[in-house]
Amino acid sequence: MLLKLLFTLAVLILAAVLIRHFFFSFPAQKSADYAAESPEFDIRRAFEGPVEAHGMIYGPDGRVTSRFRAVMTGRFTNEGGVIEEEFEYASGRRQSRAWNIQFGPKGEISSTADDIEGRAEMEQSGNALRMRYRLRLPEDAGGHVLDVTDWIYLMPDGTLLNRSQMRKFGIKVAELFAVMRPMTEPAE
Repeated sequence: MLLKLLFTLAVLILAAVLIRHFFFSFPAQKSADYAAESPEFDIRRAFEGPVEAHGMIYGPDGRVTSRFRAVMTGRFTNEGGVIEEEFEYASGRRQSRAWNIQFGPKGEISSTADDIEGRAEMEQSGNALRMRYRLRLPEDAGGHVLDVTDWIYLMPDGTLLNRSQMRKFGIKVAELFAVMRPMTEPAE
């Protein structure tokens, strides 16, 4: 009887955790949740020209493990574009990435980059952009491949707020938060 009670309790706890994860947490967001929100997010407008970002990366225990400043510069055509990112971390480490973006005929957006496995899929809706991709960490950070979900939200003043979760085997191992603003002066 006790074993049956413990098993039932374990199943209920697991069900509660799964319900929370799939319906009441960061991964549960859908693009449709933001469809009626404004201003309308357009990756071409949001990242055209230099954009400065300041952010932090949190480890699995919720503590800040890294801080950074980045300058992103986008250039676009009707078919696609490139967003070049230059990161400078508080540790002094530097990192560069170029997102090579392609626009599909039905509004779909995808991208590649040197440290992305396969293609990043992007979806704009209302004031938000969702990106999903597999990120390969540098060797000095373990070389792991993480499943990443980025949400970027456009604020009325043009500020972009970025929240990102990185998972390995479905378990959150890191989270990023960044504030991005268009630069009024050319990037240095």
